Amino acid sequence: MKQVKDFLIIENISINSNYSKLILAPADGSNLPMILPGQFVQVAVEAPDVFLRRPISINDVDRSANTLTLLVRNAGRGTSALIALKAGQKLNIMLPLGNGFTTDCTGNAPLLLIGGGVGVAPLLYLGRELKARGYRPEFLLGARSAGDLLSLEDFRSIGPVHICTEDGSEGVKGLVTAHPTFGNTYERYYCCGPAPMMKAIAAIAYKNGTQCEVSLENMMACGLGACLCCVEKTVKGNVCVCTEGPVFNIEALTWNQ
Repeated sequence: MKQVKDFLIIENISINSNYSKLILAPADGSNLPMILPGQFVQVAVEAPDVFLRRPISINDVDRSANTLTLLVRNAGRGTSALIALKAGQKLNIMLPLGNGFTTDCTGNAPLLLIGGGVGVAPLLYLGRELKARGYRPEFLLGARSAGDLLSLEDFRSIGPVHICTEDGSEGVKGLVTAHPTFGNTYERYYCCGPAPMMKAIAAIAYKNGTQCEVSLENMMACGLGACLCCVEKTVKGNVCVCTEGPVFNIEALTWNQ
Protein backbone atom coordinates (compact mmCIF):
# COMPACT_ATOMS: atom_id res chain seq x y z
CA MET A 1 0.00 0.00 0.00
CA LYS A 2 1.36 3.40 -0.99
CA GLN A 3 2.12 5.89 1.78
CA VAL A 4 3.00 9.57 1.85
CA LYS A 5 4.88 10.42 5.00
CA ASP A 6 7.75 12.39 6.46
CA PHE A 7 11.13 10.73 6.90
CA LEU A 8 13.92 11.93 9.16
CA ILE A 9 17.43 12.07 7.71
CA ILE A 10 19.53 9.96 10.06
CA GLU A 11 22.74 10.43 8.09
CA ASN A 12 23.89 12.01 4.83
CA ILE A 13 27.03 10.21 3.65
CA SER A 14 28.92 12.04 0.91
CA ILE A 15 30.52 9.48 -1.42
CA ASN A 16 32.09 12.03 -3.76
CA SER A 17 31.15 15.36 -5.34
CA ASN A 18 28.39 13.71 -7.39
CA TYR A 19 26.85 11.14 -5.04
CA SER A 20 25.46 10.96 -1.52
CA LYS A 21 23.70 8.30 0.50
CA LEU A 22 20.71 9.42 2.54
CA ILE A 23 19.80 7.10 5.40
CA LEU A 24 16.19 7.73 6.42
CA ALA A 25 13.72 6.60 9.07
CA PRO A 26 9.98 7.33 9.45
CA ALA A 27 9.71 10.58 11.39
CA ASP A 28 6.71 9.32 13.35
CA GLY A 29 8.57 6.22 14.56
CA SER A 30 6.31 3.81 12.65
CA ASN A 31 7.68 0.71 10.95
CA LEU A 32 8.71 0.80 7.33
CA PRO A 33 6.13 -0.62 4.93
CA MET A 34 6.86 -3.77 2.96
CA ILE A 35 9.42 -2.82 0.30
CA LEU A 36 10.46 -5.04 -2.60
CA PRO A 37 13.87 -4.85 -4.27
CA GLY A 38 13.53 -2.70 -7.37
CA GLN A 39 10.79 -0.45 -6.08
CA PHE A 40 11.32 3.31 -5.86
CA VAL A 41 10.18 6.44 -4.02
CA GLN A 42 9.04 9.91 -5.07
CA VAL A 43 10.74 12.59 -2.96
CA ALA A 44 9.40 16.11 -2.45
CA VAL A 45 12.14 18.72 -2.84
CA GLU A 46 12.01 22.07 -1.08
CA ALA A 47 14.00 24.26 -3.45
CA PRO A 48 13.27 27.28 -5.66
CA ASP A 49 11.72 26.42 -9.04
CA VAL A 50 11.48 22.70 -8.16
CA PHE A 51 7.84 21.67 -8.32
CA LEU A 52 7.83 17.93 -9.05
CA ARG A 53 8.86 15.08 -6.81
CA ARG A 54 12.04 13.25 -7.79
CA PRO A 55 11.95 9.47 -8.42
CA ILE A 56 14.80 7.64 -6.69
CA SER A 57 15.54 3.91 -6.50
CA ILE A 58 15.60 2.31 -3.08
CA ASN A 59 19.23 1.45 -2.49
CA ASP A 60 18.91 -0.56 0.72
CA VAL A 61 16.56 -1.44 3.56
CA ASP A 62 17.62 -2.27 7.13
CA ARG A 63 14.66 -3.76 8.97
CA SER A 64 16.53 -4.04 12.26
CA ALA A 65 17.30 -0.31 12.24
CA ASN A 66 13.99 0.57 10.53
CA THR A 67 15.84 2.61 7.90
CA LEU A 68 15.97 2.86 4.14
CA THR A 69 18.82 4.23 2.06
CA LEU A 70 18.66 6.32 -1.11
CA LEU A 71 21.67 6.74 -3.39
CA VAL A 72 21.31 10.23 -4.87
CA ARG A 73 23.23 11.51 -7.89
CA ASN A 74 23.67 15.25 -8.33
CA ALA A 75 21.87 15.65 -11.65
CA GLY A 76 20.29 19.10 -11.31
CA ARG A 77 18.57 21.57 -9.00
CA GLY A 78 16.33 19.00 -7.32
CA THR A 79 18.93 16.37 -6.55
CA SER A 80 21.59 18.93 -5.63
CA ALA A 81 19.18 20.23 -2.99
CA LEU A 82 18.73 16.68 -1.68
CA ILE A 83 22.43 15.93 -1.30
CA ALA A 84 22.88 19.24 0.56
CA LEU A 85 20.48 18.20 3.34
CA LYS A 86 21.73 17.56 6.86
CA ALA A 87 20.98 14.95 9.50
CA GLY A 88 17.89 15.93 11.45
CA GLN A 89 16.07 17.47 8.50
CA LYS A 90 12.94 15.87 7.05
CA LEU A 91 11.88 14.68 3.62
CA ASN A 92 8.34 13.97 2.47
CA ILE A 93 8.31 10.69 0.55
CA MET A 94 5.73 8.68 -1.35
CA LEU A 95 6.46 4.95 -1.24
CA PRO A 96 6.74 2.13 -2.11
CA LEU A 97 6.13 2.59 -5.84
CA GLY A 98 6.28 0.26 -8.83
CA ASN A 99 6.96 -3.45 -9.17
CA GLY A 100 10.20 -5.09 -8.12
CA PHE A 101 12.56 -7.81 -9.26
CA THR A 102 11.80 -11.53 -9.15
CA THR A 103 13.34 -12.99 -6.00
CA ASP A 104 12.02 -16.56 -6.32
CA CYS A 105 14.45 -18.57 -8.42
CA THR A 106 14.45 -22.26 -9.30
CA GLY A 107 17.92 -23.43 -10.33
CA ASN A 108 21.27 -23.90 -8.62
CA ALA A 109 23.25 -21.57 -10.88
CA PRO A 110 24.36 -18.19 -9.53
CA LEU A 111 22.58 -14.95 -10.42
CA LEU A 112 24.32 -12.01 -12.11
CA LEU A 113 23.35 -8.47 -11.08
CA ILE A 114 24.63 -5.90 -13.60
CA GLY A 115 24.75 -2.17 -12.98
CA GLY A 116 26.20 0.90 -14.61
CA GLY A 117 26.58 4.34 -13.01
CA VAL A 118 23.76 5.19 -10.59
CA GLY A 119 22.02 2.08 -11.96
CA VAL A 120 23.88 0.08 -9.30
CA ALA A 121 21.55 1.59 -6.68
CA PRO A 122 18.71 -1.00 -6.59
CA LEU A 123 21.12 -3.94 -6.93
CA LEU A 124 22.43 -3.70 -3.36
CA TYR A 125 19.07 -4.40 -1.71
CA LEU A 126 18.29 -6.99 -4.38
CA GLY A 127 21.56 -8.82 -3.78
CA ARG A 128 21.01 -8.75 -0.02
CA GLU A 129 17.52 -10.22 -0.38
CA LEU A 130 18.65 -12.91 -2.82
CA LYS A 131 21.46 -13.98 -0.48
CA ALA A 132 19.04 -14.09 2.46
CA ARG A 133 16.90 -16.48 0.42
CA GLY A 134 19.84 -18.84 -0.07
CA TYR A 135 20.76 -17.86 -3.64
CA ARG A 136 24.21 -16.92 -4.93
CA PRO A 137 24.27 -13.37 -6.28
CA GLU A 138 27.27 -12.01 -8.16
CA PHE A 139 27.73 -8.42 -9.31
CA LEU A 140 29.07 -6.93 -12.52
CA LEU A 141 29.58 -3.19 -12.07
CA GLY A 142 30.60 -0.73 -14.76
CA ALA A 143 31.85 2.85 -14.63
CA ARG A 144 33.93 5.33 -16.59
CA SER A 145 36.86 5.03 -14.16
CA ALA A 146 37.77 3.56 -10.78
CA GLY A 147 36.73 6.78 -9.00
CA ASP A 148 33.19 6.39 -10.31
CA LEU A 149 32.63 2.94 -8.79
CA LEU A 150 30.17 3.06 -5.91
CA SER A 151 29.71 1.06 -2.69
CA LEU A 152 32.16 -1.70 -3.66
CA GLU A 153 32.65 -2.94 -0.11
CA ASP A 154 28.90 -3.17 0.43
CA PHE A 155 28.54 -5.29 -2.69
CA ARG A 156 31.55 -7.46 -1.78
CA SER A 157 29.96 -8.23 1.58
CA ILE A 158 27.16 -9.97 -0.34
CA GLY A 159 28.90 -11.77 -3.18
CA PRO A 160 31.70 -11.75 -5.78
CA VAL A 161 32.11 -8.45 -7.62
CA HIS A 162 33.29 -8.20 -11.24
CA ILE A 163 34.33 -4.76 -12.50
CA CYS A 164 34.62 -3.01 -15.86
CA THR A 165 35.90 0.53 -16.36
CA GLU A 166 35.99 2.31 -19.69
CA ASP A 167 39.52 3.62 -19.07
CA GLY A 168 40.85 0.38 -17.59
CA SER A 169 41.72 1.98 -14.25
CA GLU A 170 40.12 -0.98 -12.43
CA GLY A 171 38.93 -4.38 -13.54
CA VAL A 172 38.45 -5.23 -17.21
CA LYS A 173 38.87 -2.34 -19.65
CA GLY A 174 35.76 -1.57 -21.68
CA LEU A 175 32.01 -1.79 -21.34
CA VAL A 176 30.35 -4.36 -19.07
CA THR A 177 29.30 -6.37 -22.13
CA ALA A 178 32.98 -7.17 -22.75
CA HIS A 179 33.46 -8.90 -19.38
CA PRO A 180 34.37 -12.60 -19.65
CA THR A 181 31.91 -13.55 -16.90
CA PHE A 182 29.24 -13.76 -19.61
CA GLY A 183 30.93 -16.99 -20.61
CA ASN A 184 29.74 -18.49 -17.32
CA THR A 185 26.32 -19.98 -16.66
CA TYR A 186 23.81 -17.90 -14.69
CA GLU A 187 20.19 -18.63 -13.99
CA ARG A 188 19.16 -15.01 -14.44
CA TYR A 189 20.52 -11.58 -15.24
CA TYR A 190 19.25 -8.51 -13.39
CA CYS A 191 20.22 -5.18 -14.92
CA CYS A 192 19.88 -1.45 -14.26
CA GLY A 193 21.70 1.41 -15.93
CA PRO A 194 21.77 3.44 -19.15
CA ALA A 195 19.32 2.20 -21.80
CA PRO A 196 22.04 1.26 -24.37
CA MET A 197 23.75 -0.89 -21.73
CA MET A 198 20.53 -2.66 -20.77
CA LYS A 199 19.65 -3.33 -24.41
CA ALA A 200 23.13 -4.78 -24.97
CA ILE A 201 22.73 -7.02 -21.91
CA ALA A 202 19.31 -8.09 -23.20
CA ALA A 203 20.92 -9.12 -26.50
CA ILE A 204 23.45 -11.25 -24.61
CA ALA A 205 20.64 -12.79 -22.58
CA TYR A 206 18.74 -13.74 -25.74
CA LYS A 207 21.91 -15.23 -27.22
CA ASN A 208 22.72 -17.20 -24.06
CA GLY A 209 19.11 -18.26 -23.42
CA THR A 210 19.26 -16.62 -19.98
CA GLN A 211 16.27 -15.06 -18.23
CA CYS A 212 16.78 -11.32 -17.81
CA GLU A 213 15.03 -8.53 -15.93
CA VAL A 214 15.80 -4.84 -16.43
CA SER A 215 14.88 -1.79 -14.38
CA LEU A 216 13.97 1.04 -16.72
CA GLU A 217 14.90 4.64 -15.94
CA ASN A 218 12.32 6.48 -18.04
CA MET A 219 11.57 10.04 -17.01
CA MET A 220 8.90 10.06 -14.30
CA ALA A 221 6.94 13.00 -12.92
CA CYS A 222 4.07 11.66 -10.84
CA GLY A 223 4.96 8.03 -10.07
CA LEU A 224 1.27 7.09 -10.24
CA GLY A 225 0.62 6.64 -13.96
CA ALA A 226 -1.28 9.90 -14.37
CA CYS A 227 1.17 12.12 -16.26
CA LEU A 228 2.16 9.58 -18.97
CA CYS A 229 5.77 10.84 -18.98
CA CYS A 230 7.25 7.37 -18.61
CA VAL A 231 5.34 5.38 -21.25
CA GLU A 232 7.22 2.39 -22.68
CA LYS A 233 6.26 0.25 -25.65
CA THR A 234 5.79 -3.44 -24.75
CA VAL A 235 4.57 -6.52 -26.59
CA LYS A 236 1.12 -5.83 -25.10
CA GLY A 237 1.07 -2.14 -26.00
CA ASN A 238 2.18 1.05 -24.25
CA VAL A 239 2.40 1.01 -20.45
CA CYS A 240 3.51 3.38 -17.73
CA VAL A 241 6.88 2.35 -16.32
CA CYS A 242 6.06 3.83 -12.90
CA THR A 243 3.09 1.50 -12.39
CA GLU A 244 3.80 -1.55 -14.59
CA GLY A 245 7.55 -1.41 -13.94
CA PRO A 246 10.13 -0.14 -13.39
CA VAL A 247 11.24 -3.78 -13.58
CA PHE A 248 10.37 -5.75 -16.71
CA ASN A 249 11.30 -9.15 -18.01
CA ILE A 250 12.91 -8.47 -21.38
CA GLU A 251 10.36 -10.84 -22.96
CA ALA A 252 7.73 -8.18 -22.23
CA LEU A 253 9.65 -5.49 -24.12
CA THR A 254 10.03 -4.97 -27.85
CA TRP A 255 13.83 -4.82 -27.79
CA ASN A 256 14.25 -8.13 -29.65
CA GLN A 257 11.80 -7.31 -32.42
